[in-house]
Amino acid sequence: MTVSAVSAARPAARRRAAVPPTVVLSFAVVAVVLSWALLPGLFTGQDPAAGVPADKFLPPGAGHWFGTDHLGRDLFSRVVHGTATSVGSALIAVGIGVVVGGVIGLVAGFAGGWTDSALARLVDVLLAIPQFLLAVIVVSALGFQTVNAAVATGVSAVAVFARVMRSEVIKTRRAVFVEAAYLQGGSRWHILLRHVLPNASRSVLTLAVLQFGLSILVIAGLAFLGYGDPPPASDWGLLISVGKDYPLAPWLVYAPALVTIATVLSVNRISRWLRKTN
Repeated sequence: MTVSAVSAARPAARRRAAVPPTVVLSFAVVAVVLSWALLPGLFTGQDPAAGVPADKFLPPGAGHWFGTDHLGRDLFSRVVHGTATSVGSALIAVGIGVVVGGVIGLVAGFAGGWTDSALARLVDVLLAIPQFLLAVIVVSALGFQTVNAAVATGVSAVAVFARVMRSEVIKTRRAVFVEAAYLQGGSRWHILLRHVLPNASRSVLTLAVLQFGLSILVIAGLAFLGYGDPPPASDWGLLISVGKDYPLAPWLVYAPALVTIATVLSVNRISRWLRKTN
């Protein structure tokens, strides 16, 4: 490599290594949300289910950062304590999508032949159904609970993960290092687990981050429509649904809505950054 080529490569490497400020801010938002989910008692000492009737419909202020609701409950406390359910449900949904969809895509892309054709047709059928509609159908069959909403959201994401994994496995299977492993006498299981799976999983992991934000949005939408846990639960979507009934207290809607939007946008920004760095 010439000196000019080396000098030209160094600024490009610096650009790849530099983390944009928006990504840093997104990581900070996600860190706060995860802290709320894991340790809500560190951020608020108020009971999310107990209210003071004399304090109902107080606007946001120093005593109540997000204001209070129609029962005098602190809205900030309800949002913080509802984070565990919202984030945990999204993680369950992503886990189902990654495991089930990843296995389907891995088997289809590596086996090929009639196995690939059969699984590909199954994925096409799932992709033909809108994800939110499929989630509504599944949660209606399982029952109206947040855990069932998470399962429904994960089932609706299986096809996306299967399609991405299948395409990555097919591309990796044709790589030179895989052919070299075959020529050296490697078994199919060794090549699948040692070479194909690690290299094909990179795009799937990036997709999982993006799907995490989408799952939060879908689960919040299901809770808003009444497919999640009933009150006095404090899921973000349920808080928005209850707050819309009180137009004279708009903070009951925009406080949990802004938290949801900020979380989803931050996760999406991190996903785009990860895709570029890979």
